[in-house]
Amino acid sequence: MKKIGLMGCGTVAGYGHLPALRDSKVWDLHAVFEPDPARRAAAQEKFGVPRAFDNVDAFFTSGLDAVAITSPAPCHLQNVRDAVRYGKPVLCEKPLAMTEQEGREMLAITQAANLPLFTGFTYRFGDEALKIKALLERGAVGILRTLRLVYIWNCHGRYELDAAGNRIEQRRREGRMLEGGPMVDCGVHDIDLARWWTKSEIVRFEGMGSWVQDYAAPDHVWVHMDHANGAHTMAELSFTYCHTAKEPVHKYLYDLIGTDGVIRYDGLTGILEVRSSEGTQTIGVEQGKNFGDMYNGFAKALETGLPGNLASAEDGMIATRIARKATEDAIAKRINVG
Repeated sequence: MKKIGLMGCGTVAGYGHLPALRDSKVWDLHAVFEPDPARRAAAQEKFGVPRAFDNVDAFFTSGLDAVAITSPAPCHLQNVRDAVRYGKPVLCEKPLAMTEQEGREMLAITQAANLPLFTGFTYRFGDEALKIKALLERGAVGILRTLRLVYIWNCHGRYELDAAGNRIEQRRREGRMLEGGPMVDCGVHDIDLARWWTKSEIVRFEGMGSWVQDYAAPDHVWVHMDHANGAHTMAELSFTYCHTAKEPVHKYLYDLIGTDGVIRYDGLTGILEVRSSEGTQTIGVEQGKNFGDMYNGFAKALETGLPGNLASAEDGMIATRIARKATEDAIAKRINVG
């Protein structure tokens, strides 16, 4: 098995990347890099990682064949620079970069070094996404014309308790808002799925937003996107849907409307449904992000030189550019009252 190292032992790494790599049949989880000593120790113990570092050079010289970057988005550029210095292929969590300029640098330096760089769009490997892709490819609803992609939730709630038991702003949610808000953090998945499902580039887009809290970025945001093939995608993202509710709920919905019907997916029930002139078909799906298959795809891509369902660095850069610009559009159009 090839040896992989992981950079950044935060929340997503803890519930997704690290378990998938620990249980992998194709990867040996060889080392982790994490500056925070508590997180580093916890990840090493929980997932049985033989090596854990807070020194970048020691991490990269520990015998790695490839690197997974799961650090916070502001760290991605430097992480990729370090991977290039040591000649390591990279799978990098979304959003790939903080800005399009950063994404272009990542793409340029990995291409110059002839190193693969993939974006970790896990949703591509979800059972629902793959089944929707197959339905579209066989023309189950005719020609796809409209995509409505909704993921509105509370981003783990507005408040948490500090060590003294005092209620404070929930730090993970606050960090994601400061990094750009829901479109940049979560919306990049929908932007990528829209391009992947339609097989058509986005030629025009516009963002709109609303504010419940007074961050620079909107905490509820929409992007409308026109594709080169005439299809249109609307993605709606929120971090303030039930963000102070005692009993929060969320909405995770896909509607794909074609010339002969609609594909509908409800992420709460796990039901995928096709309604067309042929009748109604209900398809069960396995729910949850499929980190395991994403890492299987990474290993296969390095072996064959073919990306398969993996998102390229360019895919990640495009999603970042659209998400950032849509958020900036919304900010520029904000009506300040009071």
